[in-house]
Amino acid sequence: MEKSRGATINSASLILPKPVSEKIHLTQYGLIAERHWREFRPKMVQELEAKGSLMEALFEAQETTIDEMEALTRQLETEQRLTPQQAHDQAWETIREKYILLPPEENLS
Repeated sequence: MEKSRGATINSASLILPKPVSEKIHLTQYGLIAERHWREFRPKMVQELEAKGSLMEALFEAQETTIDEMEALTRQLETEQRLTPQQAHDQAWETIREKYILLPPEENLS
């Protein structure tokens, strides 16, 4: 059975295999990460852009977040009998700082 991507918040996105390097599509998770990283991790963003790998890193953060969110949401619904929305919200609180809302770089002015 194929795992559905993007089913957490934007269920309108297409289910596709991991994109080939030609085009990367960011969901809201990737866009949130980009805004956050640019504000709080500017050196990291600059290094990733210099290597040409910013979009790849954002996509990886997004996809890992989606995968872990889906698994944790299902687990919370089953084990703690939470509603889908409660489970989703709790999963987001747990996972968002692992890949999306990274801690700020030191010496931000």
